[in-house]
Amino acid sequence: MTDIPAADPMPRDRKVRRSIDLDVLTGHLGYSLRRAQVWVFQDFIRTLSVLDIRPAQYSVLVVIGANPGLSQAELADRLAIERARLVHMLDHLQHRGLTERLPSPTDRRTHALQLTREGQKLLKRAKALAARHEARLGEKLGPEARTQMLELLKVFVQK
Repeated sequence: MTDIPAADPMPRDRKVRRSIDLDVLTGHLGYSLRRAQVWVFQDFIRTLSVLDIRPAQYSVLVVIGANPGLSQAELADRLAIERARLVHMLDHLQHRGLTERLPSPTDRRTHALQLTREGQKLLKRAKALAARHEARLGEKLGPEARTQMLELLKVFVQK
């Protein structure tokens, strides 16, 4: 007769977690930013999943929507996305019928990016979902802390 191990009487998510000392990590800004970023991204990914859009794709759609005719190089530079990765992402978005590359009116070597009608519709829905996500962040932080955090982080995102 083979011994079958007994089922764990307490599911993993109900076990009492041992307190683990993070030592100096609790004072590291980078560690805290990364942990916050993981929470924010997981929530944002879940929020946009109904549209099958990832956070980077959302950013690309937003910037193209706000800047029709933008070149791929300008977009990659502004969002700090590796150009090869951006090309792959734009191929995917174009295949879905959300974006299109048109000949640039000023430079034959580049493309002018724009949203299709379908892309504009999807972006409108995505912005509404993103607003809900931002509201959850505001609830977690409080409105004043949210505003303060945005101001503090601008030093990293403005060029």
